[in-house]
Amino acid sequence: MSPYPPQLAELVEEFASITDRNERVEALIEIADRFDEARVPADIAVKPYAEENHVQYCESDAYVWAVDNPDGTLSFYFDVLNPQGLSAMAMSVVLSEHLSGAPLEQVSKLDTELVFKLFGREVSMGKGQGLMGIIAMVRGAALDRLSKRN
Repeated sequence: MSPYPPQLAELVEEFASITDRNERVEALIEIADRFDEARVPADIAVKPYAEENHVQYCESDAYVWAVDNPDGTLSFYFDVLNPQGLSAMAMSVVLSEHLSGAPLEQVSKLDTELVFKLFGREVSMGKGQGLMGIIAMVRGAALDRLSKRN
């Protein structure tokens, strides 16, 4: 059984079948093209953003917000200040689309291996660090909310 929510597990499975590097890049660019849907709305945050939302080690200058939903889940929003930060944008879209509204228990178990499953093993160290940082902030928000329940 996959550690991911069903839709995310399906995406990971799709990417596992992509063996051509160019095809993987094209698929990630298509996902990044939807970034405006994951971008933080002005009623949640405006620039300059708080440092607590800043992803450490991200070359693309990414930010993450977790907003509480009435049902106890979270909605995730992002911003990527580097307009060339397509990888950070793609990861943000994946996390927003597949983890917003997901059970906190599932979100809290998200591992950084997702970076390699989507981007491939040849992702650069710098890019990988930033993408893992985005995941860590999302997972951390879920863990924080779970700890407040107990």
